[in-house]
This record gives sequence, structure tokens and C-alpha cells, in this order.
Amino acid sequence: MGEYMQIRGLLQEGEEYAGLILGKDDPDYHLVLLPGDSADVSWPTAADWAASRGGALPTRRELALLFANLRESFQRDWYWSNEPHATRAQLVWGQNFASGIQTIYGRPYRGHARAIRRISTAA
Repeated sequence: MGEYMQIRGLLQEGEEYAGLILGKDDPDYHLVLLPGDSADVSWPTAADWAASRGGALPTRRELALLFANLRESFQRDWYWSNEPHATRAQLVWGQNFASGIQTIYGRPYRGHARAIRRISTAA
């Protein structure tokens, strides 16, 4: 509980703590959802927007955790990830926050974006 309270103390105004992402090949880290939402944006525009907020687009695993823990902080719409499809680079994964499914769309598709940041478990 102590580490959780420490992480909560690191949150900036408007940020929400989403939970712990267990590392596979990398160390574990805490996921933070940044305030703001960008709508009707292509994937390149979404990535630029997230960077301009001081964050990044979430991975597929991070989107799944956001859906599980902070679904009410999202519109019931489709959100971009930062992960292109492994064999079809023109397609990018995303998460539907109405149904919970993850699927792929072309980079020009107009979706929503949220920015996240990561805090090391060593923080």
C-alpha cells in the first residue's frame, strides 16, 4: 500500500492512476492517464497530440488496463494505440471503449486519442 500512496502523490493535476503494468522483458511500471482527449484524429496526428501533452499513446496492454480500471474516463468510442500491426504496417491497433474489443484500422482512420505516462516502480 505504501508504494501506491507514493505514486498517488506523484500525480499532477487531472492525472489518473490506472494501475501497475507487469513487465514481460522490461521492468514493471505504473501507468498514468493524462487529462484531455483528442477526437477525430488520424494515427499520426494522435501520436503528435500525445507527445505535445508530454506523454505517449498507450500500448495494447495499457489500453486493456485502462479499459478495466478507468473505462468511465473515456468516451464510448475507439482509441488509438501506439502499436502498428506486426505484419501489416499500414494498420494500427486500437481499443473500443464501448465494447472492449481491440482491432486494427488504417493510419488515416479518424479515432480518439488519450495520452499516458509511465512511472518506474523504482520511483
